[in-house]
Parts: sequence; structure tokens; C-alpha cells
Amino acid sequence: MAVAAEDTTDILSGLTNQLPDRDPEETAEWIESLDELIRSQGTERAQYIMRSLLQRAGSQSVGVPMVTTTDYVNTIPVDQEPEFPGDEEIERRYRAWLRWNAAIMVHRAQRPGIGVGGHISTYAGAATLYEVGMNHFFRGKDHPGGGDQIYFQGHASPGMYARAFLEGRLSEEDMDGFRQEKSREGHALSSYPHPRSMPDFWEFPTVSMGIGPMNAIYQAQSNRYLQNRGLKDTSQQHVWAFLGDGEMDEPESRGLLQLAANDKLDNLTFVVNCNLQRLDGPVRGNGKIMQELEAFFRGAGWNVIKVVWGREWDDLLQRDKDGTLVDIMNSTPDGDYQTYKAESGGFVREHFFGKSPETKELVANLTDEEIWNLKRGGHDYRKVYAAYKAAMEFKGAPTVILAHTVKGYGLGTHFEGRNATHQMKKLTLDDLKAFRDHLRIPISDEQLEADPYQPPYYNPGADAPEIKYMLERRRELGGNVPERRVKHEPLHLPDEKAYEVANRGSGKQLAATTMAFVRLLKDLMRDKEFGKRIVPIIPDEARTFGMDSFFPTAKIYNPKGQNYLSVDRDLVLAYKESPQGQIVHVGINEAGSIAAFTAAGTSYATHGEPLIPVYVFYSMFGFQRTADYIWAATDQMARGFLISATAGRTTLTGEGLQHADGHSPILASTNPAVKTYDPAYGYEIGHIVRHGLEEMYGPDSKDPNVIYNLMVYNEPIQQPKAPEDLDVEGIIKGIYLLAPAKIDGPRTQLLASGVAVPWALEAQRLLAEDWGVSADVWSVTSWNELRRDGLAAEEEAFLNPGAEPRVPFVTQQLAGATGPIVASTDYMKAVPDQIRQFLPNEFATLGADDFGFADTRAAARRYFKIDSHSMVVRALEMLARRGEVDANAPKEAIEKYHLLDVNAGTSGNAGGDA
Repeated sequence: MAVAAEDTTDILSGLTNQLPDRDPEETAEWIESLDELIRSQGTERAQYIMRSLLQRAGSQSVGVPMVTTTDYVNTIPVDQEPEFPGDEEIERRYRAWLRWNAAIMVHRAQRPGIGVGGHISTYAGAATLYEVGMNHFFRGKDHPGGGDQIYFQGHASPGMYARAFLEGRLSEEDMDGFRQEKSREGHALSSYPHPRSMPDFWEFPTVSMGIGPMNAIYQAQSNRYLQNRGLKDTSQQHVWAFLGDGEMDEPESRGLLQLAANDKLDNLTFVVNCNLQRLDGPVRGNGKIMQELEAFFRGAGWNVIKVVWGREWDDLLQRDKDGTLVDIMNSTPDGDYQTYKAESGGFVREHFFGKSPETKELVANLTDEEIWNLKRGGHDYRKVYAAYKAAMEFKGAPTVILAHTVKGYGLGTHFEGRNATHQMKKLTLDDLKAFRDHLRIPISDEQLEADPYQPPYYNPGADAPEIKYMLERRRELGGNVPERRVKHEPLHLPDEKAYEVANRGSGKQLAATTMAFVRLLKDLMRDKEFGKRIVPIIPDEARTFGMDSFFPTAKIYNPKGQNYLSVDRDLVLAYKESPQGQIVHVGINEAGSIAAFTAAGTSYATHGEPLIPVYVFYSMFGFQRTADYIWAATDQMARGFLISATAGRTTLTGEGLQHADGHSPILASTNPAVKTYDPAYGYEIGHIVRHGLEEMYGPDSKDPNVIYNLMVYNEPIQQPKAPEDLDVEGIIKGIYLLAPAKIDGPRTQLLASGVAVPWALEAQRLLAEDWGVSADVWSVTSWNELRRDGLAAEEEAFLNPGAEPRVPFVTQQLAGATGPIVASTDYMKAVPDQIRQFLPNEFATLGADDFGFADTRAAARRYFKIDSHSMVVRALEMLARRGEVDANAPKEAIEKYHLLDVNAGTSGNAGGDA
């Protein structure tokens, strides 16, 4: 017989609705017993008894389904609510001023001639959620415990500015600079939390939806990492993330919940502002997003606290003896709840309470206005305080608070709960007056009517008792929030000895540049002062990158340690986990890797403890997959190293299309804070890494907030020693002469980077031996940085027409280099083409501009025409057009080298996972 699935979409887990009640009288007795227990001994004792019964039922094989959702009521019963410790009336008064100033700031930013927009409704609905935290929970950086990390919901930023205005941190002129970052420079406020735009104010960028929750989880883990490794006591620091219920549809918002549960991150609290609305309409019009999120978080192992109804509902729920009101609450879809708040008390009486005679009778003695004033829990100080306090006291798991609110709360009938409220930027004169009256702001009609586009802000001044109270609360909690500081412990950088392994080369051994980097990293980690600051981050590819050698000594970070017998325990490179482990091994999780990178790379500011994250990943799954997260990392001014391993379109033989990266440098070039290098040899890597560390933490750095991205390959080659007269400046700035021509003859210049440099050296030999052509070989360590320097020189010349223009570095380096240029890389043509405009020479680019595929390296390079023989033919073609070699030479070369036969390629060798 087929059994229908339980319909649990909207309400509960279907504990009884699929089963017959064979003895209703006995059932009633059991329920009466439970009711009496609650009446006589309270909900806490009843909770213990129920848990004991469920445990016993399980041991007796009684099939009790998991309760993934509870009734649509507050998780914390009235009898377990703590006393509210503050002065609620004072806090309510200045909360009204905050809501007024936040809305007015956005309204004024929409005045004629400016029109830069903003969001009014988000903070209006979430003000209570923030203010309870600001007044009683969020610890500033002067707190003895070190201060909390708060991820503010991006669209609520006007509320944080409004508070800073009342606190005296921002002026009225600053408020009027909202979203005018250049035209009002010096008095400008960024649209959202952008630390790079406001480096003393914001700490965490959040408005790219989903990145806030992801980063908050890894920030909480990073706090524990610092604690467990003995770098800093973070035991009193808490991470709070404020999120929208619509934002929870982002995969990143939910996709990393398991880490927080597995690591038992009880130093983390999510507060989901459940106003039931997306940007365009309801989140779950036909369903119940709070119930869905409760089930999801509970299933992921989180502690769930629902704050659904305000205190005005307590009496109604107490009088709801037969549960009819709760049944209606359970069965009413979100789309209806949204409609109720856009209508009136009479509408709610008829359409909500009127669903049953019992509930209609419950509110018979209430006026329509009283029904309208039945608040949602997210607007009730006491309910929110109880939830926050419970979250702080809960141990063993992270907590999510699901708070029921109204978007645009208090803004009037044109805004509250309306589908379009997110896009509404300004208020009419009537809206302003109604909003003022609702908040009891002492501003006259005449002041509003004088210029409806610029209604006044309200600030009673520093001597007002409310402002004194507000500032005293912040003093007791440790100072301003949000606030960013960059004072950190001094970082002792490694000396030259740590880079010796990179300069020595590999001797007779073959080693890929990935392995050359790993060897360097291992030596840097051995430095007594500096080594402990390195945070290797690996997404389940340590063995591919040759980093399994780190396991026995550095160990993998796991707060639980290793409580199992490792299958490879007898091997030298056995898998080792430890609470003191240094390696952050995130699994197959590139987004989480960047979140871990961000937390570690900003620890110098967040904790005053510098860490150097080194994230090693398949190059294809770096910027292509996680570019948005890297943007957030650079917004937060993270510092560290991104190592794009197994780089290039043809080096990762056998893997095929989606693993063949020919475009990462172009994607990386779009981020101004990322410096991308494509080194050919280990000694180049050593100088680049050393310079990167100096730029991030050296005393003479002009801009330390950078990320170095290194492309490294898995093709083993003989790594040469560093030349005696090495042009280190050229390595750092992007190009140096590696191998001058060895003969006289028609001149050409061969430019290559990374794994293509050996092809250029082979092409140099072939040109000389077979065609009498003289070729210089240049190692281009960074096409991207050369382009940036060239563009900067052009910009300087553009803005200073009378001055002697600065010559771009690449133009200087190649000033005496005559003849046509042939540039080849393991990337698409757009990579070397970045420098074409800065060179007067005839310029030809060879590139891998198609999809990747699985084959031998030599065949793939011959197919793309980027190998040594292709470089020779291309150089001969340009020289032939100039009349400097025989006109038939190019055709002869194509035939001689079988250029059209993919099986004739010889550039590259087999083997080498790393």
C-alpha cells in the first residue's frame, strides 16, 4: 500500500496527523498531565521531562519523528524571559530619533540634483534588533575581552550612520554626504558597509548577499583558531551576523552551516530579520520562511530561537486554551501576514481572527487600533533581549535567532509591508508628517513644509539625558560599534636565509613551480618568529600540490583533535589533526576557503594579530568560481597570498575542459588590490614572495592592503639557480632580460611567462641554429602589473600636459630591444596583449584561446600554436615581411617542424602532479 508523504511544508513535522487516535480519552489525560506540569513547575522542567520521554521512546524503538519545526510562536516561554536590564522608555525615545535620522538621510540623498538613492525600509524594520544589541550586547574594541565582530545587514547601513550621528561621531555634513564619495570627499558616507571606503568605521563588507553569513562563520572559526593556537585569547569575543530572510536563499547563506555546527561555534549568532519580503515581493508567499529556516538550521545542528510575537500577544496565547489561535498562526501563509500589515486592524480582525469563532471571541474586547498594535516579536525589546541573552548563554552549538518583523515598520501605509518598499527612496510631505507623529519627533509642520526635500535631522545634543544614557551604555560595553582599527603586533619578517632554497634551484632534479613554492613555504614556516603567523589554506588538494609533507609537523586544524585511528598512521606523511593545527583544511569548498582567507588576512585589524593566509587551489577554481568573494576580501583589506596552482591551459594533462585554465590572470586583473604574477622559476617566486611580505607588513610600504596572486604549474622542469646579476627590480615590476641573444643576425624579441619561458629559450636556440636569427628572451613575471604601470603613466601624462611624460617600465626595459616581438604564454591572447600599446615594436601574440581539453602537453601546445616551433614560425613571418629573412622561410619552417601536425609537438614533458 502506498503511503503519502507528510505535508510539512508550512507548519510542523506532522507528529500526529498521519496516525489515528484510538483512545482520545487517554490522550486527553496525558495532555492534561503535561499542562499541569507546566503550570506547577514551569516550562523548563517540562522541557526536561519531554526530552527524557523522547530519549526513552527512542531506546524502546518507538517511532517518533524528528521535530524539525515548532509551533509558530516564541521559542522562549514568558515564564523564562529574563528581566530587561535597561530603561526601556529612554531607549525607545532615542531609537525613534535613530529611525527618523536614518530615513531622512536617505530622503535627503534623493533630493533634486543628487538622486543617489538609498534604502529606507530595511533599518526601519530592524531598528529594535540592532538597538538591543547596541545597548546591551555588542562589545567594542576597548572591552577587556577584546570586542565582538558584527556583520551588519548591508541595506541597514543608514541606521548605523544615524546612531553615529547621535553619538557625535558623524556631523550633519557627513550625513548629507551619503553615497557621494568623491563629490563630498572628506564628508562622504559609503552606500553600504565598505571598509575600503571608510577604513576607520566599517569592519566587514556584507551587501553582496550571502558573503556576510559565510564570512561570519569563518570569522568565528578564525577566532577559535587564534585561541587554540595560543596566538590570542578570544574566549570573550562573539560574532553576530544580521541577515535578511530573502538573503537566506543564497547558497552561500546556508551552504556552510555544517562547519559552524561541526566546530561547535557557540561564539556565533545569526540574527535573521524575517520581514517575509524579498526585494520584489514575498520570500515564501505560499509558505512560511521562518518555519523553513527553523527546520534547515535545526537539521544542520544549530540552536534555533524564534521571536515571532510581541508581548501584546502573551495574554491572547495564554487564553487560547484549545490551541485554535496557534493553529491559525501555524496555517496562515506568509503572503497573508504581509497583507495584514499593509491593511488595518479591522482587516486583521475579519481575515485573521475571524477564521474561527473561538479566536474572534478572543479579541472581542479589543478595538481595531489595539488589534493593529499587536506587534511582531522583532519589534519588542523584551522578546529580543531574551533571545540575545539565551543565545549568549547557549553552549555547544551556534545559534540562529529568527525574528518576525515588518519591513518599513513605522514609515506609514505607503511603505509598511509593501512589495515596492525596498525601492522607495523618499517620503511625501504627508508621509513625513505621519512618520514624525508616529515617532513623536519635535519638528514642526513649518520646518517640514519649508523644504520637503530637506527635512531636518533631529539631535537634542550631547547634554540630553537620552544621549548621555546611550553613550554610557557604549562605554560600559567597550566603545564604538562599528569601528575598525589597524594597530597590530609588529611582524618580524624572515631574513635572506629563508629564501635560500628558492635561489639554489633544483640541481639535477626536476621540480614544478608549485613544488618550488611549497619548498619555500615550508622554510618560511620554520622561521621561529614568523612561521607561526602563516595560515596554509587547502581545499582538499594537499597531496596534489605536494603539501602532504606539512601534515606531520604543522598538522591540520581541528578543534576536536583526531579521535580516530588514522588509516595511514604508519606512513611518514600521515594525516594528522589537532586543536593546535596550523593548516586550515576546508574540504572541497572554494567559497569557504576564501572566507577563511579573509578572516586570516584581516586579523591584523580585527584582532591586532597579523596572520599570513596562503591559499593554494586549482587555478581554474579561483577567480572563475570565487571572484565575488575575493572582491569582498579586498574590500575588507585582506592581505595574503593566493596561489593559483596547476595553472595554465595545457599543463594539467588529462583533466580536460573545465580544469584547463587559460584566463585567470585576466579575471584577476579586474581587482585593483590583486597583484598577479606568472613566474617561470623558483628564484623568481622567492623574490616575489619576499617583496609581497614587505609590501604587506614592511615599514616602508605605501599600500599594504594587497593580495599577491601567483600562477604556479605542475610541470616538472629543471629549476635554475638565481643568476649572479639578477634584475630583481625587473622581476618585481614585471619583466627582465633572461637570456640575451648569443649570435648576430636579424633581431627579434621573445617574451614569455611561467611555463612558456622554456619554450622561448628553445625557440631562441632554433632561430639561431636553423635560421641565423638573433633573439633575446624576456621573462615576463607580470603582464598585469606592466599594464597597470603603463596605464598609470598614460593617466599622468593626460592630466599633466605640460610635463615630461613618465615612460612606462615595460617601455624602458625594451627601449634598446629591436625587431618584432613574439609573446607566448599558456593563456589566452588577451593576457600578453595587455602590454601591446606600450611598445613601438611590431607585436604578435600566441595564445590558447579555445576551450581546454585532455591530451599530452606537447600535443595541446602544438594544437594552440603556442609552443617553441610556433614562436619560431611567427618570428620568421614578421622578419620576412620586413625583408630581413628569406620570404620562403616561414613556409619552410612550417614544413620543417610539421607545425600543422599536433603529434609533432615537443614542448613539454610528461608527469608531475605538482
